[in-house]
Amino acid sequence: PPQGGADVVTRGGLRLPAAALRWRFSRSSGPGGQHVNTADTRAELVCDLRLLTGKPREVELVRSRLGEHIRVVSSAERSQLANRRKALARLVERIDDAATVASLRRPTRPSRGAAEARLAGKRATSERKAGRQRPAPDDLA
Repeated sequence: PPQGGADVVTRGGLRLPAAALRWRFSRSSGPGGQHVNTADTRAELVCDLRLLTGKPREVELVRSRLGEHIRVVSSAERSQLANRRKALARLVERIDDAATVASLRRPTRPSRGAAEARLAGKRATSERKAGRQRPAPDDLA
């Protein structure tokens, strides 16, 4: 996690000021034995996306897809620090994913060679399976 109030910068170049992040810690469930019953290892990160800066189009895309606030929780690890790191990494990943524009699929056709190879494979499979059948009674004579 950013130390001392450092800003968070995603791979895509979007920036979140430290003031946009609010951490909460609570007791976790799962592995850890007595430790999880006594230590606040579960990390919950609430992020105010209204403070997100970067390219206007990407910022607007993120806000339209995720809303004004995003909440990320991590409780899989035994230590609070590890859960903080996981929660922050998850937040950055979700923001980057929301900022990407899916490219339009261009419909393509298989080449003639690919179509012929597919049909040849189907013929070979058909012949192989036909060879497994019991011969008809009139074929035996």
